[in-house]
Amino acid sequence: MKRTITGLGLLLASTAPALAGGIERAPQSLAVLFEQGNYVELSFGGVDPTIQGQDIAGYDTRDVAQGYGFFGLAYKHQFNENLSGAFIMEQPFGSDLLYPQFDGISGSPVLNGTRVEINSTTYTAILRYSFDNNFSVHGGLRASHADGRVSLDGLGYSSTAGYDLKIDGAWGMGWVAGVAYEIPEYAARVSLTYNSPIEHDFDMTESGGPLPMTFEGEYTVKTPRSWTLEGQTGIAEDTLLFGSIRWVKWSEFKVDNFLFPITSANNPALPPGTVIPLVELEDTTTYTLGVGRKFTENWAGSVAFNYEPTVGGKISPLAPYDGRKGIQVAAIYTMDNIKVTTGINYSKLGDADLGVGPSGAKRDVGETNDNELWGIGVRVGYSF
Repeated sequence: MKRTITGLGLLLASTAPALAGGIERAPQSLAVLFEQGNYVELSFGGVDPTIQGQDIAGYDTRDVAQGYGFFGLAYKHQFNENLSGAFIMEQPFGSDLLYPQFDGISGSPVLNGTRVEINSTTYTAILRYSFDNNFSVHGGLRASHADGRVSLDGLGYSSTAGYDLKIDGAWGMGWVAGVAYEIPEYAARVSLTYNSPIEHDFDMTESGGPLPMTFEGEYTVKTPRSWTLEGQTGIAEDTLLFGSIRWVKWSEFKVDNFLFPITSANNPALPPGTVIPLVELEDTTTYTLGVGRKFTENWAGSVAFNYEPTVGGKISPLAPYDGRKGIQVAAIYTMDNIKVTTGINYSKLGDADLGVGPSGAKRDVGETNDNELWGIGVRVGYSF
């Protein structure tokens, strides 16, 4: 029973990934580290977001968010009573937004053709050492491969309209470290994990915009650092309470350009020292609270609520929602050494006022409202 209930809380957090702050699609879970014995799992699913609104001219943008699928693989090995390790492959960051072309009736003449596409895959190799006093430490390395494309178009981008940036695939390295404390007889655990930023040195090709030329160069872009605090405890027979707090420093994820850098040096209207990156996001904190319960020898289920506060102010059209409230429902079926977890997520994505330009002085280009997301995910695990 304790094994099933403990696993339920850990698995729910990433069974049905959804959009979180910035361009995060999954919370980089280390749940596999806390499975019993040797364990391997496969995860897959899909997400269908809807983000729509009106531009400053009053035209409907139509749905700008593209649906996406995800895939993951994890293997955990128990070397001895104290030492274990895991290898995890996942897709934590990504974005696929396209503002449809204006057809005279719908679509946005202010943003039509603006697009961002980001893909990433992360590989984590990690070790965990458990002490005899219920404490454990974990740490390892992360390798990330990413690529992307950014296009700016429409009247809202004025002189930069028609700009296109292609980001070739590149690798980056980072690290992860954390600590946990457990009380097995109560299925209780609290853990704190830090993910370092990962720098990618991309080869990028810029074209279009105000200058009729193409420029190739190398840029450094960071995926953000994060802290994740997770906890769980038994609160009654066959019942588990669990939750998490996750903070991500999205302000260090910036994409700049060489072809037409917008700074106070070439635009006297900007405050001294101002530099406007192509992509600029705000830090986020996401909260999760849920309850899991074992119903029979084979079936268990859980429900959890997610909350991400709004940032406020003008939001980039490349990440056009502000805050999130969601519910996730999961079911686990266990038969012998096989465990199948299915999760469904529904999230209400916050309305956003869209703006372009320097922080604190963004030009209004529109708004989004009535945004939502549906996601479904499946994990198949095998213990041996």
